[in-house]
Amino acid sequence: MAMAATPSWSGRTPVHPDLRVTNNDRDQVVEHVKAAYAEGRLDKLEMDERLHQAMTARTHADLIPIMDDLYGPRAAAYVPPAPPPGHYMRGAGYRQRAGYPAAGAVDGGDRVGGAAAHLLTLGGLFVIGPLIMLLTAGRTSSFIRRHAVESLNFHLTVLGATMLLPFTVIGVVLIPFLWILGFVLAVVGGVSAITGGDFRYPLTVRLVK
Repeated sequence: MAMAATPSWSGRTPVHPDLRVTNNDRDQVVEHVKAAYAEGRLDKLEMDERLHQAMTARTHADLIPIMDDLYGPRAAAYVPPAPPPGHYMRGAGYRQRAGYPAAGAVDGGDRVGGAAAHLLTLGGLFVIGPLIMLLTAGRTSSFIRRHAVESLNFHLTVLGATMLLPFTVIGVVLIPFLWILGFVLAVVGGVSAITGGDFRYPLTVRLVK
Protein backbone atom coordinates (compact mmCIF):
# COMPACT_ATOMS: atom_id res chain seq x y z
CA MET A 1 0.00 0.00 0.00
CA ALA A 2 1.34 3.41 -0.96
CA MET A 3 2.42 5.59 1.90
CA ALA A 4 0.51 8.83 2.43
CA ALA A 5 2.33 11.97 1.49
CA THR A 6 3.77 13.86 4.44
CA PRO A 7 4.29 17.61 4.72
CA SER A 8 7.74 18.96 3.99
CA TRP A 9 8.13 19.88 7.61
CA SER A 10 7.32 16.40 8.96
CA GLY A 11 10.97 15.67 9.74
CA ARG A 12 11.10 18.18 12.56
CA THR A 13 11.40 17.05 16.16
CA PRO A 14 7.93 16.41 17.65
CA VAL A 15 6.69 19.15 19.98
CA HIS A 16 4.65 18.17 23.05
CA PRO A 17 1.31 20.01 23.02
CA ASP A 18 1.64 21.03 26.68
CA LEU A 19 5.03 22.69 26.26
CA ARG A 20 5.17 26.48 26.36
CA VAL A 21 5.66 28.22 23.03
CA THR A 22 8.40 30.75 22.34
CA ASN A 23 8.11 34.05 20.48
CA ASN A 24 9.78 32.33 17.54
CA ASP A 25 7.09 29.61 17.55
CA ARG A 26 4.36 32.25 17.49
CA ASP A 27 6.10 34.19 14.73
CA GLN A 28 6.40 31.08 12.56
CA VAL A 29 2.68 30.34 12.83
CA VAL A 30 1.88 34.01 12.13
CA GLU A 31 3.87 33.84 8.90
CA HIS A 32 1.99 30.71 7.83
CA VAL A 33 -1.33 32.45 8.46
CA LYS A 34 -0.21 35.46 6.42
CA ALA A 35 0.90 33.15 3.63
CA ALA A 36 -2.46 31.34 3.64
CA TYR A 37 -4.26 34.67 3.39
CA ALA A 38 -2.07 35.83 0.50
CA GLU A 39 -2.80 32.56 -1.32
CA GLY A 40 -6.54 33.01 -0.86
CA ARG A 41 -6.99 30.13 1.58
CA LEU A 42 -8.21 32.45 4.36
CA ASP A 43 -10.33 35.59 4.23
CA LYS A 44 -9.47 38.77 6.15
CA LEU A 45 -11.68 37.94 9.14
CA GLU A 46 -10.24 34.43 9.44
CA MET A 47 -6.70 35.79 9.20
CA ASP A 48 -7.27 38.39 11.93
CA GLU A 49 -8.83 35.79 14.22
CA ARG A 50 -5.98 33.33 13.74
CA LEU A 51 -3.33 36.01 14.16
CA HIS A 52 -4.86 36.94 17.50
CA GLN A 53 -4.93 33.28 18.56
CA ALA A 54 -1.28 32.86 17.56
CA MET A 55 -0.18 36.02 19.40
CA THR A 56 -1.88 34.93 22.63
CA ALA A 57 -0.92 31.24 22.46
CA ARG A 58 0.76 29.90 25.60
CA THR A 59 1.30 26.25 24.69
CA HIS A 60 1.70 24.34 21.44
CA ALA A 61 -1.81 22.99 21.98
CA ASP A 62 -3.07 26.56 21.48
CA LEU A 63 -1.43 26.62 18.05
CA ILE A 64 -2.90 23.32 16.87
CA PRO A 65 -6.38 24.65 15.87
CA ILE A 66 -4.74 27.41 13.84
CA MET A 67 -2.65 24.99 11.78
CA ASP A 68 -4.90 21.90 11.51
CA ASP A 69 -6.75 22.81 8.32
CA LEU A 70 -3.62 24.32 6.74
CA TYR A 71 -1.26 21.36 7.29
CA GLY A 72 -3.46 18.54 8.54
CA PRO A 73 -3.29 16.52 11.78
CA ARG A 74 0.53 16.52 11.81
CA ALA A 75 0.35 20.17 12.83
CA ALA A 76 -0.58 18.84 16.26
CA ALA A 77 2.86 17.29 16.61
CA TYR A 78 5.06 19.74 14.75
CA VAL A 79 5.57 23.45 14.43
CA PRO A 80 6.42 24.00 10.74
CA PRO A 81 9.16 26.45 9.84
CA ALA A 82 7.99 29.75 8.39
CA PRO A 83 7.68 29.71 4.60
CA PRO A 84 10.38 31.56 2.65
CA PRO A 85 9.44 35.08 1.52
CA GLY A 86 9.15 33.97 -2.12
CA HIS A 87 6.50 31.40 -1.14
CA TYR A 88 3.85 34.07 -0.69
CA MET A 89 5.41 37.14 -2.25
CA ARG A 90 4.76 35.93 -5.80
CA GLY A 91 2.64 38.38 -7.71
CA ALA A 92 2.65 42.15 -7.63
CA GLY A 93 -0.64 42.33 -5.76
CA TYR A 94 0.51 40.64 -2.57
CA ARG A 95 1.31 43.76 -0.55
CA GLN A 96 -1.96 45.38 -1.58
CA ARG A 97 -3.90 42.27 -0.59
CA ALA A 98 -2.13 41.38 2.64
CA GLY A 99 -0.45 44.56 3.79
CA TYR A 100 2.39 42.65 5.46
CA PRO A 101 6.19 42.56 5.03
CA ALA A 102 8.25 39.50 4.17
CA ALA A 103 8.63 36.74 6.73
CA GLY A 104 10.48 37.85 9.83
CA ALA A 105 10.67 41.50 8.70
CA VAL A 106 9.69 44.41 10.93
CA ASP A 107 8.19 47.29 8.97
CA GLY A 108 7.83 50.97 9.84
CA GLY A 109 4.34 50.51 11.22
CA ASP A 110 5.56 47.83 13.63
CA ARG A 111 8.37 50.08 14.84
CA VAL A 112 6.09 53.06 15.40
CA GLY A 113 3.56 50.87 17.21
CA GLY A 114 6.25 49.34 19.39
CA ALA A 115 7.62 52.77 20.26
CA ALA A 116 4.12 54.05 21.05
CA ALA A 117 3.70 51.28 23.61
CA HIS A 118 6.55 52.87 25.58
CA LEU A 119 6.18 56.56 24.80
CA LEU A 120 2.43 56.87 25.37
CA THR A 121 3.16 56.43 29.07
CA LEU A 122 5.02 59.75 29.02
CA GLY A 123 1.85 61.55 27.91
CA GLY A 124 -0.16 60.48 30.94
CA LEU A 125 -1.39 57.13 29.63
CA PHE A 126 0.65 55.40 32.30
CA VAL A 127 -0.79 51.89 32.05
CA ILE A 128 -3.57 52.56 29.55
CA GLY A 129 -1.15 53.40 26.69
CA PRO A 130 0.62 50.03 26.45
CA LEU A 131 -2.67 48.25 27.18
CA ILE A 132 -4.32 49.96 24.21
CA MET A 133 -1.42 48.99 21.94
CA LEU A 134 -1.58 45.39 23.22
CA LEU A 135 -5.31 45.06 22.54
CA THR A 136 -5.23 46.75 19.13
CA ALA A 137 -2.04 46.57 17.05
CA GLY A 138 -0.66 43.82 19.29
CA ARG A 139 -3.32 41.45 17.94
CA THR A 140 -1.68 41.28 14.52
CA SER A 141 1.97 42.19 15.18
CA SER A 142 4.17 40.04 17.40
CA PHE A 143 6.76 42.85 17.51
CA ILE A 144 4.25 45.40 18.86
CA ARG A 145 2.84 42.82 21.24
CA ARG A 146 6.27 42.11 22.77
CA HIS A 147 6.93 45.80 23.37
CA ALA A 148 3.41 46.46 24.68
CA VAL A 149 3.57 43.52 27.12
CA GLU A 150 7.00 44.57 28.37
CA SER A 151 5.93 48.20 28.84
CA LEU A 152 2.67 47.21 30.52
CA ASN A 153 4.40 44.88 32.98
CA PHE A 154 7.00 47.50 33.91
CA HIS A 155 4.48 50.26 34.51
CA LEU A 156 2.23 47.94 36.51
CA THR A 157 5.31 47.17 38.62
CA VAL A 158 6.02 50.88 39.10
CA LEU A 159 2.37 51.50 40.03
CA GLY A 160 2.43 48.69 42.57
CA ALA A 161 5.72 49.90 44.04
CA THR A 162 4.35 53.45 44.30
CA MET A 163 1.44 52.16 46.35
CA LEU A 164 3.59 50.01 48.65
CA LEU A 165 6.75 52.09 49.18
CA PRO A 166 5.08 54.87 51.27
CA PHE A 167 4.66 52.33 54.08
CA THR A 168 8.43 52.51 54.64
CA VAL A 169 10.55 55.56 55.45
CA ILE A 170 13.11 54.90 52.74
CA GLY A 171 10.32 54.10 50.30
CA VAL A 172 9.07 57.69 50.38
CA VAL A 173 12.55 58.84 49.31
CA LEU A 174 12.77 56.22 46.57
CA ILE A 175 9.48 57.03 44.82
CA PRO A 176 10.73 60.15 42.92
CA PHE A 177 13.80 58.24 41.72
CA LEU A 178 11.60 55.34 40.65
CA TRP A 179 9.44 57.62 38.49
CA ILE A 180 12.48 59.34 36.98
CA LEU A 181 13.90 55.91 36.15
CA GLY A 182 10.57 54.96 34.60
CA PHE A 183 10.62 58.07 32.42
CA VAL A 184 14.16 57.37 31.21
CA LEU A 185 13.52 53.69 30.55
CA ALA A 186 10.34 54.46 28.59
CA VAL A 187 12.38 56.69 26.28
CA VAL A 188 15.05 53.99 25.91
CA GLY A 189 12.36 51.43 25.14
CA GLY A 190 10.81 53.70 22.53
CA VAL A 191 14.16 54.27 20.84
CA SER A 192 14.86 50.53 20.88
CA ALA A 193 11.52 49.83 19.18
CA ILE A 194 12.11 52.51 16.52
CA THR A 195 15.42 50.85 15.63
CA GLY A 196 13.69 47.46 15.35
CA GLY A 197 15.16 45.92 18.50
CA ASP A 198 13.65 44.36 21.60
CA PHE A 199 13.85 45.86 25.08
CA ARG A 200 13.61 44.40 28.57
CA TYR A 201 12.88 46.61 31.58
CA PRO A 202 14.89 45.78 34.72
CA LEU A 203 13.30 44.92 38.07
CA THR A 204 9.96 44.07 36.47
CA VAL A 205 7.28 41.71 37.73
CA ARG A 206 5.93 40.17 34.52
CA LEU A 207 2.29 39.39 35.27
CA VAL A 208 1.11 39.72 31.66
CA LYS A 209 2.48 37.14 29.22
